[in-house]
Amino acid sequence: MNFKGQCLKLCPLVLGENMREIKAEKITETIKELCIKANKVLPGDLCGCIAQAAAEEENELARSIMKDISDNIVCAGELDIPVCQDTGMAVVFAEVGQDTHIVGGAFEDAVNEGVRQGYTEGLLRKSVVADPLERVNTGDNTPAVLYTRIVPGDKIKITVAPKGFGSENMSRIKMFTPAAGESDITDFVVSVVKKAGGNPCPPMMLGVGIGGTFEQCALLAKKALCRPVSERNPKPLYENLEKIMLEKINELNIGPQGFGGKTTALAVNIETAPTHIAGLPVAVNVGCHVTRHACAEL
Repeated sequence: MNFKGQCLKLCPLVLGENMREIKAEKITETIKELCIKANKVLPGDLCGCIAQAAAEEENELARSIMKDISDNIVCAGELDIPVCQDTGMAVVFAEVGQDTHIVGGAFEDAVNEGVRQGYTEGLLRKSVVADPLERVNTGDNTPAVLYTRIVPGDKIKITVAPKGFGSENMSRIKMFTPAAGESDITDFVVSVVKKAGGNPCPPMMLGVGIGGTFEQCALLAKKALCRPVSERNPKPLYENLEKIMLEKINELNIGPQGFGGKTTALAVNIETAPTHIAGLPVAVNVGCHVTRHACAEL
């Protein structure tokens, strides 16, 4: 049989009894709320990490800056305003249960409508341009950057992670050969931070993706920024590597906002994936101390 130039057509299936319907408008409402929440309320473990770093900082100027950062987080909550003026590009991770049936609209349209409403009604800064060279603002921070996985179950888990570009611009990727070792990868990660200096508003959060392909390791690094700072990689090899990287980074004396001190980074989160025998991709996604994300399950 010749399949050249053809796409396989699957027979339509009858909606099973176990399918759960989720309205598109509910997805929109959830995305809207998450956009606003993520920009105004930092994850509790990250706030705790910042407070602990402030208490342990030995440099007087750095300690003062860390206190200002902590005060800013508190003030944002009290005044109901964003923690940072750069409310980012909306990155959305969606895990869609295979036993769900979305009704009343298309899933992607519902996500983008949620971003539009969230950034408009939440009075959040709109930073997205429709074309990378023509640079015309879309006016509502759409479209979102959407990553969707089909998973078992009848629920939808959504994570909204607004990403500011002061830190995003400092991110890097390198295609190592398989001959590279842990020290080579560590040196690369540390060099990314050293080159970034004070540009990404340290103390930083670092997501590191190791393995996969060129684009997958970058996605791993992005997802790593959504992992709680209190959780280390479950594999001892990478847990230890996270620790070593963090120690070496904090020896750079870049410090809070680049004014010196031992608090250059708050955490290093590594995520990995299988890769090709001929390659070893590594990506570093830099996040500032306002590394935001908020989650909900429908």
